[in-house]
Amino acid sequence: MKFTLSWLKDHLDTDASLSRIAETLTVIGLELEGIEDRAAALTGFNIARIVSAEQHPNADRLRVCQVETGTERGTIQVVCGAPNARAGIGVVLATPGAVVPTNGMVIKEGEIRSVASMGMMCSARELGLGDEHDGIIELSPDLPLGTPYAALAGLDDPVIEISVTPNRGDALGVRGIARDLAAAGLGRLKPFQPVPVAASASSAIHWAIEDREACPFILGRTIRGVRNGPSPDWLAARLKAIGLRPINTLVDITNYVCFDLGRPLHVFDVARVQGDTLTVRRGAGESFRTLNGKDITVTAEDCVIADATGVESLAGITGGERTGCTETTTDVFIECALFDPVRIARSGRYHQISTDARQRFERGVDQALLPAALEAATAMILSLCGGEASAITSAGVEPSWQRDATLRFARLEQLGGLAVPPDEAVGALERLGFGILSRNAEHVTVSVPSWRNDMAVRSPLDLPSTCDAARAATLAEAAAEAEPEAELIEEVLRLRGMDAIPACSLPVDHAVPAASLSPRQTRAALARRELAASGLMECVTFSFVAHEVAARFGGTEESLRLLNPIASDLDQLRPTPVATLALALARNAARGLPEAALFEVGPAFSANGQSQVAAAILGGMTPRHWLEPARSLDAMDAKGYLFSLLSALGVPMDSLSVTADAPGWYHPGRSGVVRQGPKTVLGTFGELHPALIEAMDLPSPTIAFELFLEAVPEPKRRRRAAPTLPPFQPLTRDFAFLAQRGTSADALLRAIRGADRTLITRVSLFDVYDGDKLPEGMISLGVEVTLQPLERSLTDAEIEAISAKIVAAAGKAVGATLR
Repeated sequence: MKFTLSWLKDHLDTDASLSRIAETLTVIGLELEGIEDRAAALTGFNIARIVSAEQHPNADRLRVCQVETGTERGTIQVVCGAPNARAGIGVVLATPGAVVPTNGMVIKEGEIRSVASMGMMCSARELGLGDEHDGIIELSPDLPLGTPYAALAGLDDPVIEISVTPNRGDALGVRGIARDLAAAGLGRLKPFQPVPVAASASSAIHWAIEDREACPFILGRTIRGVRNGPSPDWLAARLKAIGLRPINTLVDITNYVCFDLGRPLHVFDVARVQGDTLTVRRGAGESFRTLNGKDITVTAEDCVIADATGVESLAGITGGERTGCTETTTDVFIECALFDPVRIARSGRYHQISTDARQRFERGVDQALLPAALEAATAMILSLCGGEASAITSAGVEPSWQRDATLRFARLEQLGGLAVPPDEAVGALERLGFGILSRNAEHVTVSVPSWRNDMAVRSPLDLPSTCDAARAATLAEAAAEAEPEAELIEEVLRLRGMDAIPACSLPVDHAVPAASLSPRQTRAALARRELAASGLMECVTFSFVAHEVAARFGGTEESLRLLNPIASDLDQLRPTPVATLALALARNAARGLPEAALFEVGPAFSANGQSQVAAAILGGMTPRHWLEPARSLDAMDAKGYLFSLLSALGVPMDSLSVTADAPGWYHPGRSGVVRQGPKTVLGTFGELHPALIEAMDLPSPTIAFELFLEAVPEPKRRRRAAPTLPPFQPLTRDFAFLAQRGTSADALLRAIRGADRTLITRVSLFDVYDGDKLPEGMISLGVEVTLQPLERSLTDAEIEAISAKIVAAAGKAVGATLR
């Protein structure tokens, strides 16, 4: 919201300085955004007059001028190159020390071509006041010499800009701001009581309302015989100062009233309106062109104003080009209405139209101001454009906006944190326009003014839908009491100054605050960090896929179909993030990036509900390196990524087992399922099925893995003793076992580890041999076992005994024999 200082003083009788006004605005909640003081930039530029202008002795295009300053300096000499520098004209003289606004040059006394010059006469461009630079500014020689040029040009009126919160629609008018400043003690609010204009005849146009919800009340009147044209200088200057472009007097008056009183108006050219009735109704799919030349099509959700031929205005937002007022307008019809704020906001967002009128209507305007605002606008039009005003025509009724609120004085300190004497609190509310209905030692009841729409009692529609009748009544009663009282407390405190409220820390329930993230959130964040650190790139893909894509990943349950998909190829909830990652990998491969490595932590969907999954997909070959040649990715790479992630999440790795029953989109025999115990499935890994790779145009091979984060157990919080290093050296023994082809190496390692959990600390597979020197159907598995003595060194007999236990455990578990 912008306004000038002189504009503010039209409503506020004050002698407060600009700095004090600016400070007070922020203190009372109308935060100052900035002040543009155009006069400050023109300090040192004064009115002067050229007494004589002679040819420069050393330059054909320069003149030596004697300039009368009107100050103690008297007449000074200035060298000027402007072709219009001549005796007898008034000029703008820059004295030494002045700074030229457009280039920052500091004016100094000096010599130009060996002739002294003690100032500079300026053009409009040099002062930043226009594009004219062919000559210096010419003024009347009768102007008072020595006067600052900024005052003469009307540039000594600072422009103030404030930030207005959405609940303070009343502060979107200069009068509302003046009211707040007067209440804060910066002066007296001038009365506003426009005298009703005498009517000469009935209005040429009348109102009709078909949509009372969108427009409960509307006024209007015709003014005949107006003379429209450019606005007077004072009006145009005020609009320009706040960033508005003057159009013509009639339109400029509506813009002026919009900012002056916070009351939007609109004017129709009577000659362009078809019929004698303007109807406020819902839109019906018609199209019309707005005042700014934009063609829009209204919907049934829009409130419009229409004549006999169709829509002429998007009500409360913008008028139509066809009935707009131009310089040929002689008869004008003024609209002054109340519109539903929610409807205005929705229509403005839908049509992407932002106007000053919309900004005020969607925040709520003064519901009792309509007659006075219409009279003020009428008087202004008659004063500037002439004409005769008709009687006022109306439709609907003024809404019942009257309401009251009660303030308990003790609540000022209890809720607001500042003890304010009751007399001061009541006085603050009175200065803001609240009427005192009753008062005692404990509380005061006030009537809320019509312009404070932010103090409305909560509607039952705002209550939770799950409330029963009794609960809803209780909440409504509490809201009616609590919310207006809180608003009154805020009004009293902001006039005292929010910075006067002492700082107070919130109570702390616990010495150690609770964790900000849940275990699930922590696991997801840790998984992202670990996968990113492993060199994979995070993706955020849609949770929807095409039905045929979901079928390839086994997720075609009818319960996962979308009834209203955002696109025809996104009609199914994905069964696994691998599905959407595969689509992303295929797009990368099609563009020459088959080795992309992608991951996502996101939802997967099944008939049982939603689960959180950390999934990744990698395609093609390993990177080329001088230490080893590039090779195709395989299932063991996927397993490595998955196990690294499980380890980072604190899963005890010795408790894991791998089975070969991976889902059907994995390659059979080149994939696996990671389990913790016989029932808990933590994840899957492996190469994708060749048929799936071919169908989705994926690089071959492609590997993937999934970790079901909700199945990952939380690490056990045990108090552990400090680790101790055994004083005895570990020893290793190698075993070669014969087992049936297809035997699970993981099962063999798990059996060996369980042979003696006290001494056996590590078991690893180091060799697999499947050659012609072995019996038919057999395979050789080489296993390294690490033994760690704890109390003393092992004897040969003890080592042989443990070895026998290892061989027996292998035979019992998988039928393996020592080779």
